[in-house]
Amino acid sequence: MSNLYFLIVNYNSSCLIKRLLASLPQQSQNNYQVLIVNNSADDLEIVELQNSYIKVINSDKNLGFGKACNLGLNLIKDQNSQGIVWLINPDAYFDENVLNNATAFFNNYPHISILGTTVVNPQGEIIAAGGTFNPQKATLKIITSPPFDLTQDYTYTDWVSGCSLLINLANFSNAPQFDPRYFLYYEDLDFCLSYHQQGHKIAVTHLLKVIHETSTITNRNLIDKYRHITHSYLVYIEKYANLSLFILTNIRMSLNTIRLLIIKPKQGLGKLIGWFEYWQRKLLFH
Repeated sequence: MSNLYFLIVNYNSSCLIKRLLASLPQQSQNNYQVLIVNNSADDLEIVELQNSYIKVINSDKNLGFGKACNLGLNLIKDQNSQGIVWLINPDAYFDENVLNNATAFFNNYPHISILGTTVVNPQGEIIAAGGTFNPQKATLKIITSPPFDLTQDYTYTDWVSGCSLLINLANFSNAPQFDPRYFLYYEDLDFCLSYHQQGHKIAVTHLLKVIHETSTITNRNLIDKYRHITHSYLVYIEKYANLSLFILTNIRMSLNTIRLLIIKPKQGLGKLIGWFEYWQRKLLFH
């Protein structure tokens, strides 16, 4: 049985996923499997990618990133409770064979539960290598320079990018889950912080690298993009900030939304919808 599973969430990204799959080494001796959760029912091309080691799970609606990952994680955990799951974005790909490095890493360091890879752009510049979190101010920062001693295989970090993230299922009694309140954005940060609070080790390594060529899919609908950013940010602030910072954030957001409605109407409308939806759910469920 394969111990390495690539988990990919598709939303109108079949062309990008084809590139990602083509960058993987040839499948031999069942050394890895691919599970694609299809969030776009009208993307029929994705179904054609299925074969003996690539499985597509179709969703009736767009679940968002976190819920789609949860669906995939549950299926993989049921199939192989000791598996390694590599969450990877459709717009990422490989330029070298890292399969052996991935499995060897967790053989050598089984105490690591969540592992981030080095993420570079097509020019080879680092765009993500872990991240920091300030609990007093609830602020975060993406590390864009190597935070590690290259003589060491990994460095502990507060959180890692969901663009390329590995999960050691052996360290979880149940399938790890993303908070379903995040539709898109901030779910990777929350995932890491939540499991770190439970005692899991989060690290980033220079032994694994992916290339991330950011797609323009989320920019096709600016209203939806800023709606999801705003809603997710408020969920994040609610969970990790103190009450005064939470109130101040909402005041600032209200003022900024008014300003954007005048100078950038689509962004402003998206923020307004996201803010309204957040408070609607908060008031209904409290």
